[in-house]
Amino acid sequence: MRTLIKGGTIVNADGTSKADILVDGERIVLIGEDLDVTADHTIDATGKWVIPGAIDVHTHMSLPFGGTVSKDDFETGSRAAAFGSTTTIIDFAVQPKGGSLRQGLDTWHAKADGKTCIDYGFHVIVSDVRDDVLDEMDALVDEGVTTFKLMTAYPGVFLSDDGSIFRAMLRTAENGGLVMMHAENGVAIDVVANANAEAGRTDPIWHGRSRYSIFEGDATSRVIRLAQAAKAPVYIVHMTAREALDAVRAARADGQPAFAETCPQYLTLNLDALGNGFEGAKYVCSPPLRPQEHVEELWKGLIHDDLQVVSTDHCPFDFVGQKELGRGDFRKIPNGVPAVENRVDLLHDGGVACGRFTPNRWVQLISSNPAHLFGLTHKGSVAVGYDADVVVYDPTRRHTISAKTHHMNVDYSCWEGREVVGGADVVMSHGKVIVDGDRWLGRPGDGRFIKRERSAYLE
Repeated sequence: MRTLIKGGTIVNADGTSKADILVDGERIVLIGEDLDVTADHTIDATGKWVIPGAIDVHTHMSLPFGGTVSKDDFETGSRAAAFGSTTTIIDFAVQPKGGSLRQGLDTWHAKADGKTCIDYGFHVIVSDVRDDVLDEMDALVDEGVTTFKLMTAYPGVFLSDDGSIFRAMLRTAENGGLVMMHAENGVAIDVVANANAEAGRTDPIWHGRSRYSIFEGDATSRVIRLAQAAKAPVYIVHMTAREALDAVRAARADGQPAFAETCPQYLTLNLDALGNGFEGAKYVCSPPLRPQEHVEELWKGLIHDDLQVVSTDHCPFDFVGQKELGRGDFRKIPNGVPAVENRVDLLHDGGVACGRFTPNRWVQLISSNPAHLFGLTHKGSVAVGYDADVVVYDPTRRHTISAKTHHMNVDYSCWEGREVVGGADVVMSHGKVIVDGDRWLGRPGDGRFIKRERSAYLE
């Protein structure tokens, strides 16, 4: 199948140009002005942008958490991602406590294989650092699973002590992998959260008020110093707080390979959303939403490249029946929000349409930086030889976000009734149109597991 995309404006991270694009099979084979070629199918992109398919490097499909399981599986979640201009996700396989990394990876392969509609990869959450697990990390890097997430949060479940984190970083310094950190001081958080609950402060707002921003700053600074000692890169996931961002700024100014992401919920919502009684449970995630001054600081971080990626931490739970598990005790509310379908449009609306940064920076944050950082060597750019993961995007289209119309398998939206500017008209994966307006043309199983290279940014 040869597809010609005519009349559009190509927006890449490194430049903008008006040109036609010829896709042959699964790759982009020719780019030029007024191409005179034969094609089986022509897409009119006049007045639209043509961008590389977005890449979400932080999702949690079918994740067991808090006595339940996140609502989107790999089929529903990847379909929703595609409607939101995303053509690749990287999800998290969880090492069972006492088990092997391979066991966790095999479990997540079984969840994804034959169901995922777009390309996908895996990070591995390391919950138990042992000598044999460190050896497994070497093998997995060679097999294209190059990233490992550790946490300073969730004592008794996922928390790793400094020695374990340092050992993992020493190993990735040798094997070319990358440690990703959930950086909050989980032990201190539990002290505050338990005291609030015992005092009868049990509404969802106390989830946010218990997880002090200084606890995120403390943990971020600590893991960056451990990475510095290990001479290893580090990537901080879902950053929310000014104190944490300042730690990354200082490290990067000192030449350390420290990288960080934030998420659309932290850019467009604030702590106030956790109010209004139990309705606030819809917005419970970790780290929590912050007061507005942190929101503004995150936007500055995106503008000045203190933050390199916007991902989602997509982990949806129904308000009815799942979030309600924490009614009367905020500590029991399943942590997570639905965002995989809304990320690209929210960032375009708040970043490009509001004049905070250029369309090129937007593409860099949603696609090219994720591709470079996470070893997706044929993605992240509209260029000859690259995968034909292409989005025809209308930067002027206005639409309203609602649970009534979204494709995520969850009963509410964090942005219910919010109008945004920008949306996908056509989404292609490997040269096949999978979204055409409101029509779904993809299929479960079309997505492929991607073996990733070592990060191009870390060589």
